Amino acid sequence: MIFGVGIDLAKCSRFEKWIQSPGMTERFFNPKELWQARSDQDKSQPSSPAKTSAASQHYAARFAAKEAFSKALGSGLVFDLRDLHIEKDANGKPALILEKTALEALKKRCPKWKKAKIFVSLTHEKEYAAAQVIIEI
Repeated sequence: MIFGVGIDLAKCSRFEKWIQSPGMTERFFNPKELWQARSDQDKSQPSSPAKTSAASQHYAARFAAKEAFSKALGSGLVFDLRDLHIEKDANGKPALILEKTALEALKKRCPKWKKAKIFVSLTHEKEYAAAQVIIEI
């Protein structure tokens, strides 16, 4: 049975500003989510409408997942955003990992939280990133 569904859209250029501001990404993202450039081509560059950096897409998709989770939960952002993060498996499939306040929010809102399965999908295309979260019990 579906307990909740959430979806969110984020504009990548918003995260270009966060990348340029010391401490902003650390304020909203788990240390496991912090961008590590994979090559010189991936390193963050100033945004333009035609080009957004891979780092801004990375952060925008993950922020959208946090918002989508809160919508699926029906709670709003009642948890520390750093307590929810995305990890990918060996094939690149994303998983939503809940810790501390995010896990407490699930326990409080979802009566069958022990049986809950959380599905997440991330996507980005140039200027926008989106995420969908489904909580199944």
